[in-house]
Amino acid sequence: MDQVGRTIAIGVIATGVMDLWGISRERLLGFPRPDYRLIGRWIAYMPRGRFRHDPITASSPLPGEHLIGWTAHYTIGTAFAALLTSVWGVAWIHRPTLGPALLVGLGTVLAPFLLMQPGMGAGFAASRTASPRSARIQSLLTHTIFGFGLYLAGWVTHLLHSSSW
Repeated sequence: MDQVGRTIAIGVIATGVMDLWGISRERLLGFPRPDYRLIGRWIAYMPRGRFRHDPITASSPLPGEHLIGWTAHYTIGTAFAALLTSVWGVAWIHRPTLGPALLVGLGTVLAPFLLMQPGMGAGFAASRTASPRSARIQSLLTHTIFGFGLYLAGWVTHLLHSSSW
């Protein structure tokens, strides 16, 4: 597996870890999982010239929004993995460390806080939601889990690459 292939695998695995966290959080703690269908709706409206919704749930559903949302979710996770592997390079891919993975994971929370939530009508850092503090904590926790997922995925791809598979 080359650097690009390993980076893609790291992004997909880390995003999957984040999704497993969402399922666990829902089942164990009662917090709803993110609805990637709504991200798909937000993205699907962009070619129509609409970038902001108030809120996104009030905008009419569009064909394919579910697939668009999930595809965007994994593509974005892979892009963040590419950020990690391009900044810390091949050295990180060959010997993953927790610090850079957590730093990137925590840094990814800026995307929803500054771009997605405002664009979808939730305001800056979920300020227009029913419970902004709780939403922010959940976002920070989820993106921290993504950082741990990057680290775990780095080791998984390292071990798979090192073995004779």
